[in-house]
Amino acid sequence: MDQIKTKVVKINEAYRRMREEELSFSLEDRNRPQTLTDEDRKVLEEAAAVIRNGGLAAFPTETVYGLGANALDEKAAKKIYEAKGRPSDNPLIAHIADLDGLKPLVSEIPEAGRKLAEAFWPGPLTLVFPKSRIVPHGTTGGLETVAVRMPSDPVARELIRLAGVPIAAPSANTSGRPSPTRAEHVFQDMDGKIDLIVDGGPVGIGVESTIVDVSGDVPAVLRPGAITMEMLKDVLGEVTIDPAILGPMAAGVRPKAPGMKYKHYAPKADLTLVEPANVAEARKTGEAVAMTQEQVASLYKGI
Repeated sequence: MDQIKTKVVKINEAYRRMREEELSFSLEDRNRPQTLTDEDRKVLEEAAAVIRNGGLAAFPTETVYGLGANALDEKAAKKIYEAKGRPSDNPLIAHIADLDGLKPLVSEIPEAGRKLAEAFWPGPLTLVFPKSRIVPHGTTGGLETVAVRMPSDPVARELIRLAGVPIAAPSANTSGRPSPTRAEHVFQDMDGKIDLIVDGGPVGIGVESTIVDVSGDVPAVLRPGAITMEMLKDVLGEVTIDPAILGPMAAGVRPKAPGMKYKHYAPKADLTLVEPANVAEARKTGEAVAMTQEQVASLYKGI
């Protein structure tokens, strides 16, 4: 793809900062009144214009930094795949600012989807619905379903409102790499590939949203995240786990959601698997070490 000059714009960090230990999924906290300074609004209006005009803008959410484009523009969606080096059958998530934004994107809202949206939106939960005609297959990875999320981060929601379109926004990193939690991380991966980065400081969760498919008879978790299985069952009762996330997906099968088929969260570091007796030595050399829970308990016994 052609090299472009990536612009970084700063927004008031205190306006949207959420510390992980302060996160709450209560309705009162998620809908707390927010205020924007005139300067911050200008920053978001610039980012919204980039997205409306078919460009790419990275922005903070409560989970990770997202790489945003117009979800209804197939050419814009293609730019996301190109910038990330992302396989074209890996679906994108459409982000909305409010429930009114959901109806145009889906052909129906199953009861399970309605209940989960009422319980956890806005928040780190993505729901997979049967898609409507206006959502291009370039956004859905060729599927007849669309993944939708309503973020709770005030910057993300205001950006969506100002853009006037749903925003497709996977994590703003090269495909397969760890998801970015700071604007600096985005710049490292995306400089020269995207138009703009909105720097809103560090984000709170650092793990992408839970994804639940509500398009079938029984809701199924397609990707684990901040909304746990226990939380989902408290709302719905019966929830399953898609078998595809428990083992390798067969070649030629289209993933229903991002993170199911391709390498994910892969840091640039060597990994050494060691036996318990060698853990202490491996740590001395600075090597990355993978340990079982039993090994960790043994290592820290007596501390």
